[in-house]
Amino acid sequence: MALDHEEMTVTNPILPDLLALTGAAVAPVEALLDRARGALRGECLDGDRVSGRKIEENQTAVHGLAWLATYVEALRQMQKWAETLTGEGRFGEMEQLLHQIAFGEYLSQIYGGIPMNQGEIVRLSDLGLGLVPPSREEVVRLMLDGNSAAARTRLVALMRDNTGHATFGASGLDEELEMVRDQFRRYADEKVAPFAHDWHLRDELIPMSVIGELADMGVFGLTIPEEFGGFGFPKAAMVVVSEELSRGYIGVGSLGTRSEIAAELILSGGTDAQKAEWLPKISSAEVLPTAVFTEPNTGSDLGSLRTRAVREGETYRITGNKTWITHAARANVMTLLARTDPATTDYRGLSMFLAEKTPGTEGNPFPTAGMTGGEIEVLGYRGMKEYELAFDGFEVKAENLLGGEEGQGFKQLMQTFESARIQTAARAIGVAQNALEVGLQYAEERRQFGKPLIDFPRVSGKLAMMAVEIMVARQLTYFSAWEKDHGHRCDIEAGMAKLLAARVAWAAADNALQIHGGNGFALEYQISRILCDARILNIFEGAGEIQAQVIARRLLG
Repeated sequence: MALDHEEMTVTNPILPDLLALTGAAVAPVEALLDRARGALRGECLDGDRVSGRKIEENQTAVHGLAWLATYVEALRQMQKWAETLTGEGRFGEMEQLLHQIAFGEYLSQIYGGIPMNQGEIVRLSDLGLGLVPPSREEVVRLMLDGNSAAARTRLVALMRDNTGHATFGASGLDEELEMVRDQFRRYADEKVAPFAHDWHLRDELIPMSVIGELADMGVFGLTIPEEFGGFGFPKAAMVVVSEELSRGYIGVGSLGTRSEIAAELILSGGTDAQKAEWLPKISSAEVLPTAVFTEPNTGSDLGSLRTRAVREGETYRITGNKTWITHAARANVMTLLARTDPATTDYRGLSMFLAEKTPGTEGNPFPTAGMTGGEIEVLGYRGMKEYELAFDGFEVKAENLLGGEEGQGFKQLMQTFESARIQTAARAIGVAQNALEVGLQYAEERRQFGKPLIDFPRVSGKLAMMAVEIMVARQLTYFSAWEKDHGHRCDIEAGMAKLLAARVAWAAADNALQIHGGNGFALEYQISRILCDARILNIFEGAGEIQAQVIARRLLG
């Protein structure tokens, strides 16, 4: 029997000594991860080295190890978040419920089966551990009572009292970053959300006026050092800004992605002259970059790229084809990866260029000599458009070879992956927030059988789990940003954040559409757009399978 809203506010199902319970549950899953790593190392090592052939033969188990590690790190970060809020006196009822449900659900999945996606469940037995019962009473208690119907119902009752705010529960960030969040949330609410669905339905480019406003707010120079015209903010600020803009529309939240990638490339691999020339222009949006890496038939296998760059005096001539190039028509400069050593067939012969081009118009999107392009029509993620590009003797000045040295392109690109994946995780969180907000509003307003949809337990339960998993993904993403800001290698952490957040975004969008019922399948309802936008997140910036592979290889190496 469904409880009405008044009854929902009475019950408090929080477990006694919650922080002690969850704290005691971390060590057992860490031990499981160590055992699984040890078991798979025996299967996947050839001497002291990871064997690519054995990794492929054991791919499901290897990717399952990445997911297990992601869950363990997520629980660690949730515990850290809870302890921090407790110390600050901010671990309120909503935060306690989010924390309790997260542990109850994720522990149950660890011991019962982790969904890598809807059709692939990885179990501890797949990792060579057999059937493993929980070893501690605290784990059993959380598995039995942590994610209870009463806990989910109470959480949604609290969420209903805060309708219109998709960020349920204290984020754990400092006051300055919360002020940044408020600023960009207001902007997204006023200037993005009311127009996003029309941009999507008409398949229009985001207006240049929006780009200009974002430039004035510092979006494109957010993490660029002040000496180069940026704000010098930490990656955590980039995460918050990306979350809030993507909550309005993923296209707007993604406008800064190419600037982030280009700036990272130049900062880490560019010459002093290139830094002085390009970073101020990127920061001010005087130039809009686009990333030109992927080719037809290569996908994530960047080492096999065929686009050639041949030097002729003080000019390189580029010949080849690229695909899935975002915002290409409007861009002024392309970070373009091409092969400068024709004798190579792997990553060692690749170089990165800062390839200048003339921005196009609607009638002539690619006016620069030596290149042509065509639009790829897509389901979602439409605000910047996707293109196929063809280069035939396209000229790039030799001084625009990144770093001034050939053969460094792949290494330079690898140095951007951490930031790009952290930013993509943030975009996913924003899309998930949007789905939660839209789903909650519809569930409140839509009445069936004499009451709002939200009063039915399976509807409220969906909303509760959206809020819980968003907070889990958020804490994992903030942790990866913190690691990056403190100069630590964080490819594993960034990969975990992106892996989990992409799944969370898709689940949130799918469940929010289910709450809409048939209306969710109608193009006029914005949840249809959110679903399409969410789907790309598990593909770009490293497909989920590639992400799991990268994480697992590091864990096993």
